[in-house]
Amino acid sequence: MNMLKFRRFTHLTLAALFPLAGFANAPAQSNEELDEVIVSAMTGDYTSEALGTAAQMAPTRASLSATQPQSIITRDFIEKAVAPTAEYSRVVTIAPSLSGDSTNGPGLSETKVTMRGFSDDQYNVTFDGIPWGDTNNPAHHSTSFFPASVIGSAIVERGPGNASNLGYATFGGSINLFSKKPSEKGSFNAFGSVGTWNTRLYGAALESGSIGSSGASVMLNVQNLSSDGYVRNNSIDSTNYTAKAVVPVGNTVLTLLASQNKIKYVQPDNSSGPTLAQSAAFGKDFGLNDDPTSFNYVGFNHTDKDTDFEYVRFQTEWGNDWSTDVRAYTYAYNNQTISSSDPTGATALGAYPVLNGAKVTTDVPGIDKQNKYRVNGGIADLQKKTQYGIFRSGVWYEKSDTDRHQYNLDLTKMVPNYTKTTTDPTFSIKFDQQSNIYSTQPYVEFEAKPTDSLTVTPGFKQVKITRDLSASVNQTTRTPANFSVDYTKSLPFMTVNQRIGKEMSVYAQYAQGFQIPDLKTLYIADPSHNSTDPQTSTNYQLGVVGKNDKLTWDADIYRIDFKNKYVSNGKTGTDAAYINVGGAKYQGVEGQVTYMVANGLAVYSNGSLNQAEALDTGKQISGAPKYTAGLGLLWDNGPWATSIIYKRTGDTYQQEYSVNPATYETYKIGARDNTDFSLSYTFADMGFEKLKLQLNVFNLMSKQDVTSISPASNVVYDQYQYQAPRSVQLSLNAKY
Repeated sequence: MNMLKFRRFTHLTLAALFPLAGFANAPAQSNEELDEVIVSAMTGDYTSEALGTAAQMAPTRASLSATQPQSIITRDFIEKAVAPTAEYSRVVTIAPSLSGDSTNGPGLSETKVTMRGFSDDQYNVTFDGIPWGDTNNPAHHSTSFFPASVIGSAIVERGPGNASNLGYATFGGSINLFSKKPSEKGSFNAFGSVGTWNTRLYGAALESGSIGSSGASVMLNVQNLSSDGYVRNNSIDSTNYTAKAVVPVGNTVLTLLASQNKIKYVQPDNSSGPTLAQSAAFGKDFGLNDDPTSFNYVGFNHTDKDTDFEYVRFQTEWGNDWSTDVRAYTYAYNNQTISSSDPTGATALGAYPVLNGAKVTTDVPGIDKQNKYRVNGGIADLQKKTQYGIFRSGVWYEKSDTDRHQYNLDLTKMVPNYTKTTTDPTFSIKFDQQSNIYSTQPYVEFEAKPTDSLTVTPGFKQVKITRDLSASVNQTTRTPANFSVDYTKSLPFMTVNQRIGKEMSVYAQYAQGFQIPDLKTLYIADPSHNSTDPQTSTNYQLGVVGKNDKLTWDADIYRIDFKNKYVSNGKTGTDAAYINVGGAKYQGVEGQVTYMVANGLAVYSNGSLNQAEALDTGKQISGAPKYTAGLGLLWDNGPWATSIIYKRTGDTYQQEYSVNPATYETYKIGARDNTDFSLSYTFADMGFEKLKLQLNVFNLMSKQDVTSISPASNVVYDQYQYQAPRSVQLSLNAKY
């Protein structure tokens, strides 16, 4: 697409996405400047909007101070329209250019969110400004840490941000989650939900309110979720405990947070869905069965995960406009899985000989899997306000320790299996490895204010990362390994925000992003054969934001150049290597708008057109939707509140990669729709401060389209995932 066509494409798309933009000049209800949301992925600061305004009702919107495309999602929207069982993925997929589906029901299975075609490991997820994710690659387990009940708000930033935005994958952007802000008034909430597939959730939340003259406050939240799930015999049971304390001490605000999560799944480790033959024979909900001679036996497939996340934060005002923000944190993930090796049935029973060397053709092969890591880190930020602007500098340091293994098992006898032959010296071990990451990222930026309405923020960040791997049996090569690899990159940034009056702003961004190479690049005989250039992105973005009492809207265009894509060269032995093969071009247009009609009634729309084209093939990136669209109707008036939210995800192409582009196998997944409905009533004079009864209906039209295809070497064993059909949850929240 040349630039002339792209400009024409952008103009026509904006006109199509924003039929309400004609209201942009609608007069504000007041001559006062509206309460502006102050947002930062680093600090997590935000303020509430005035009741009855478009900004307060909007499912997603941007800030007038934005320097890149963003979508702010408030606690109010989460409580009214998002499943009580949800985790963060269900919260954020309302935003333009984002998509993701839970095949087991809302919040009942892990969901991978796509952003502009970037996959889950190509952007950051943060919690209260702290980046978190897996240590083999920066992917995320959506159900394993933070349920929706502890999320106060979310800000989706579609871009690398400024130099102060931290993480291993500023490459594609950030999903920034924030814990709930403490209330000045004490309260106790008891809440519960029941729903389809024997889904049950119950819990309690305590707010201390301000304690004495100190202004300290404490919040506690506990909940348990259990469900049989839509997919047959794929049950889930999860318990979360979260506590947060905010304590002012002189010129310092001390914040402490601790969260623990325990979750048990019954599902195979390969949970990519049934084959077409399995779906035809047993239904789209085919998962596990009661046959102990089958790969899909419910007793052979289960996962236990324990996670925790803790931090302590000191925010100090030192006087003379100097301030610091220091955080120390730790989090851990422990996945213990027993699973059959192949739920599709492509692998023969008795595929490996058991301890006595004989192949027992009726025995079911499987694995004992562990993925266990502990991450410790710290973030120190320094800020100085001057007459010329705000100077910021800081450093992020993090160290992770990971212990991963997979052992082959004979699940029928629950004894080890050999992996190749009875004389294989590595016995039953597929891999047994330990790895570490040491990361240091210092940054500096200056938010200059040449005029009262203009903000220009140049910045610079230096990335230095070391990966160590030590393995008695390395993954893939199945030989001993001891490697250490360094990655460095200098990243420049520049953002501009120009306010136009009190109700509009325009912004521009130039920024470079970086993605840490996957640990799998060390699963070869000699990593020194790998290409050394890291995967990087260069982002160019322009946007406009408008806001008054009646209308909030924004639109942006973007162009992202992805360089140095890392892929296997397809060779084996000492010739195996990961090489750079060019990259991809991402470009598109996005926007979101909310208009207040009258009496608490608002209409909402968002949309995006997204081109994600691989430079080596000229094809759409695998898993990248070509567009997204959203519509909503929201009403909040007195005790009644209701919403209906529609989201459409455009055509997607699933591709099985080969070093030779001519051998690409491409699958087209058609566009899919989802509509969620909510209705609530808050009772008065019932002996409670608040008593709310709420009905949520998810996938109202009960669509069951294909959401993903996982290609196999034989198409007969390709795996398909489908939308979970209509489900209902009835919830009660009593506040004392």
